[in-house]
Amino acid sequence: MTGSNLFKNSGFYYECNRGDLDVIIVDEAHRLTRKSGMFKNKGENQIKEIIEAANLSIFFLDESQKVTLSDIGSVDEILKWAAEYGANVTQLELPSQFRCNGENGYIAWLDHTLQIRPTANPTLEGIRYDFQVFSSPSQLRDAIFDRNGNGSRSRLVAGYCWDWVSKKNPKLMDIRFEEYEFGMQWNLNDHGNLWLVKEGSENQIGCIHTCQGLELDYVGVILGPDFLFRNGEAITNAGARSKNDSSVKGLKQKMKDDPIEAKRLADQIIKNTYRTLMTRGMKGCYVWSVDEETNATLQQLATRTESDFR
Repeated sequence: MTGSNLFKNSGFYYECNRGDLDVIIVDEAHRLTRKSGMFKNKGENQIKEIIEAANLSIFFLDESQKVTLSDIGSVDEILKWAAEYGANVTQLELPSQFRCNGENGYIAWLDHTLQIRPTANPTLEGIRYDFQVFSSPSQLRDAIFDRNGNGSRSRLVAGYCWDWVSKKNPKLMDIRFEEYEFGMQWNLNDHGNLWLVKEGSENQIGCIHTCQGLELDYVGVILGPDFLFRNGEAITNAGARSKNDSSVKGLKQKMKDDPIEAKRLADQIIKNTYRTLMTRGMKGCYVWSVDEETNATLQQLATRTESDFR
């Protein structure tokens, strides 16, 4: 067996028979989808097909990293198909991780801050992780550039709220803030999922589609108008996403069918997107929001201490 046979795309197993394989290990299982193939027209359900194809299936998943409407990976979905095939299920929880300097407290604070879930970490006090809010995209860019090099790898990423205009005209800047003399392009054109290791990639901006699963030393995150704070409440707006973004493809139809559920899903996707982007840095995360009130709120949330709650 060659090494290439050990690693397959999750859409490979719809042609397998029951028990063809001894073990399938699925990383990033939250990103599994129903249909497979380039045109999403093959197979029935990737979770079903994996469980059917293997005598033992192992799924690593984090439901807080589901970032598109097509992501179906969840504990409930796995349990449903396991029951369908009469499979025995063992659930384990990974109590710690190496991401973000191993600071589970930072991830708990981020979940609390983005209002994904309430946690016991409303402050960054005592957490050994470099989180900073900047007052302009230029300052954010310069800080990331300063952190890059000498063995340290740092990059800028952003919410997908700007059209990919440089695809047709490479002279144009995709993300522009003229008042700050800031202009940069998406990394999507040449690099794809390898953008991080390409020479010159520090001069481009990554998005959720090209940086999920990658690790940096420091990550700089530009929050777009799809995520705002208003009077302390986190508000999401899928309509502020770029028309080039496939993450919310099909949302309009879902809004017609079930607007309450569609809004819940869109809210989850946007918050999960920024959670994922803001956990790409091992040593630190630097952020700036296009919205003044949101930026000020993030600054306040990042600097408050336990004494503020007494």
